[in-house]
Amino acid sequence: TASPPLLVSTESSWSWRGQHADGGERGRAAKASRRGRSSRSNGGLRRRAAAGRAPPPPAAPLPRGRRRRRRGFAGALRRRLSSGAAAAARASFAADSGDESGPSEPSSSSRRRGASADDSSAGGDRAGGRGDFSAFTFRAAAPVHRKIKESPLSSDAIFKQSHAGLFNLCIVVLVAVNSRLIIENLMKYGLLIRPGFWFNATSLRDWPLLMCCLSLPIFPLGAFAVEKLAFHNLITDVAATSLHIFLTTAEIVYPVVVILKCDSAALSGFLLMFIACIVWLKLVSFAHTNHDIRKLIKSGKKVHHVDNELTTADIDNLQAPTLGCLIYFMMAPTLCYQPSYPRTTYIRKGWLVRQIILYLIFTGLQGFIVEQYINPIVVNSQHPLKGGLLNAVETVLKLSLPNVYMWLCMFYCLFHLWLNILAEILRFGDREFYKDWWNAKTIDEVSIADDLYDVCCSCWCARMGSVLEKMEHVSTFSQPVHKWIVRHIYFPCMRNGISKEVAVFISFFVSAVLHELCVAVPCRIPKFWAFLGIMLQIPLIILTSYLKNKFNDTMVGNMIFWFFFCIYGQPMCILLYYHDVMNRIEKTR
Repeated sequence: TASPPLLVSTESSWSWRGQHADGGERGRAAKASRRGRSSRSNGGLRRRAAAGRAPPPPAAPLPRGRRRRRRGFAGALRRRLSSGAAAAARASFAADSGDESGPSEPSSSSRRRGASADDSSAGGDRAGGRGDFSAFTFRAAAPVHRKIKESPLSSDAIFKQSHAGLFNLCIVVLVAVNSRLIIENLMKYGLLIRPGFWFNATSLRDWPLLMCCLSLPIFPLGAFAVEKLAFHNLITDVAATSLHIFLTTAEIVYPVVVILKCDSAALSGFLLMFIACIVWLKLVSFAHTNHDIRKLIKSGKKVHHVDNELTTADIDNLQAPTLGCLIYFMMAPTLCYQPSYPRTTYIRKGWLVRQIILYLIFTGLQGFIVEQYINPIVVNSQHPLKGGLLNAVETVLKLSLPNVYMWLCMFYCLFHLWLNILAEILRFGDREFYKDWWNAKTIDEVSIADDLYDVCCSCWCARMGSVLEKMEHVSTFSQPVHKWIVRHIYFPCMRNGISKEVAVFISFFVSAVLHELCVAVPCRIPKFWAFLGIMLQIPLIILTSYLKNKFNDTMVGNMIFWFFFCIYGQPMCILLYYHDVMNRIEKTR
């Protein structure tokens, strides 16, 4: 019977030759090749002798098996290809049948065939690709079902599988559905963005707010002067603390008075109060940190880590403030003061340009969402507490989808793009401005204060810097605000003997007051909706923590978080504040 054709290599080309070729012809071809090599070698020896050079030493003869393998290049190639195909097929079959040892432990017959194939010649590869599939693994008698396995979507195995494909499907469906909604909205209502959305002639009336914003740096300079006097022992600590209280109070009251006295837009007032609250938080951190540094320097104590080793960063942070440190702190994307910060070596100009472009794009996207979707829904709605229940639920659900997109764009613009742009310009090193809050299983993982009792008890004598690096249960949404709350409210309350529950309540109370100032003052309506929205997180923390423990760390708390924050909470606050503002404007007219 004829064997499969073999692949034979020559000096000029590849040609197919059947294995039925006559052995005498191959022998004559081999002899002719040896005579040609012999004549060429003799010619080289004669040329070396004519040139007066010694002939090279004779090469040692190759073993018989090596000569056969050198001449049998086609056989070696066939053996390699056949063995690779067999190994791949064996591994695939073993994976399908559940036999994990199949590809790594070949049978004895396969090993014997491999050993015999290495010692065979070009003509001895007659079992090349056929012998590998004669193993027991590939026979019909071999068992296919070897172990107990669950279906991928069963309850015992669903979380052990990769759902990357389903995630891609959700992304594709989300893009397709929202693209259809955008096209439908544009076809039905047209482009609703007004030309003067960002700036118009009425914006010139807000110049007192701009002057107020430009004059806010006076208060940090006053705090710096107070600290200089305190470090030189020109005033007592009590006097320095009293002056800091006066400066911080004046800093937050000053923009409130300006906004209430001027007939300004709500957006301009919100920006001013947002900046004023940031400056207030920085002033409190500046005063509190320098007060602690003065106490440590005067008492001769040193800041130690848990392992009682003083680091270089601790030494750098035990010094009097300088004007350069204050200016850098007021510009840096952090709310916690320290004399020195980790710095990067250089500014990535190309990366910075890309981030600025993305910031402009997402800012425009927020304006599009507000003008095209949120504003028409809110204008055509009724007061949620005065209309019918079904009407209120329908309006909240209609507003929830654009609100989610708006909230995500705001988070990406503020906490990722803007803070990273500032950090890159100032070469600020610590850029952990947020964590994976979208995976939060309880509300306290997203809120501004957490249950840090265990961490505080284990590191009671350690300073805040080392404790913050060792925390596991931290707020994941806004790391700058969380670190400020823990450093300047939560831990000081715990060190002064206040219970954990009261310390958490005080932390949420301060955050609720700042939220109410940022929203109620520009709207000129003290309805305390923002205050209640923050304080109601405390019972939600208790609820989600209970569900997390009851259902063994499932994502029930994560679904409750998304529902109350994005589906129900924020749309309801938007409707409440809008209709209260409209009612106030109608009453004034």
